Amino acid sequence: MPLTLKVRDVMENNVIVVDGNLPAKEALNKMLENGVWSVVVSINDLPMGVVTERDLLRRVIAKGRNIDKVLLKDVMSSPLITIDPDAPFGEAWKLMTEKGVRRLYVIEKGKIIGRVTQTGLFRKLLDAVLTLSSIEYLI
Repeated sequence: MPLTLKVRDVMENNVIVVDGNLPAKEALNKMLENGVWSVVVSINDLPMGVVTERDLLRRVIAKGRNIDKVLLKDVMSSPLITIDPDAPFGEAWKLMTEKGVRRLYVIEKGKIIGRVTQTGLFRKLLDAVLTLSSIEYLI
């Protein structure tokens, strides 16, 4: 039986949600506090988009906008690109490539339960390749 990694096997659980009516600086503070580089933006308690460190640099700082006054809902990327936790590992790679995104949000029963990043997927792939090369060496 072949080993098939699913999205739930490679997802991270530390998804931070910030209200879209807060200033962009709140997203930056949450990112720094939690060691992440993106936050989900909610509007009326519903996840509506994402703000990344790149969004803050490109849409706020580089344009000379005030990070204390610009609202998250005005600089977020929307809609969230999501995936099912039981989708195959490869489907996450394919979806990221097709959509041109670096992270996917994992949705189960209508709730965000995690996220998958390009870096996380690459690490898992590298681990698998190293494991396979070790097994082949032992044979």
